[in-house]
Amino acid sequence: MTERIHLGKRVPEIYQAMSKLQAEVEKAAANAGVDQKILELVKMRASQINHCAFCLDMHSHEAVQQGESPRRLYVLQGWRETELFTEQERAALALTEAMTNVATLHDVPDDVYEEATRVFDETQYRAVAWEIIAINSWNRMCVTSHAPLPERAE
Repeated sequence: MTERIHLGKRVPEIYQAMSKLQAEVEKAAANAGVDQKILELVKMRASQINHCAFCLDMHSHEAVQQGESPRRLYVLQGWRETELFTEQERAALALTEAMTNVATLHDVPDDVYEEATRVFDETQYRAVAWEIIAINSWNRMCVTSHAPLPERAE
């Protein structure tokens, strides 16, 4: 794999701004009562779509540490085919897919938006949407930079 210029911590002002954005998104989600597990599923699903190994490694590890079931992470890509996910999780995953694939879809389909705003109040919807925006930014930075996986004991 070609070694790339790393866009992350080598530009500390921008990296710190992204980290601050992430912290604000998580704070808004907590204040809105969005379950942290939903945020981790959003991060995982966007990272799957964007093929971001660095983020998949990090967020699967964090999700399991927060009590997420490895089984649900294993089947996340096929979430529509299982009953393992709640109504809110399903709406968040559909919104994640639509927002992550907006260049192809050219919009978030009305049915996806309507379901998300049915199961989340306005403040929760905003927090979930901002999490999707944030993780897509992180994915693009890591994929473009070929961010290496950290050393981790198995």
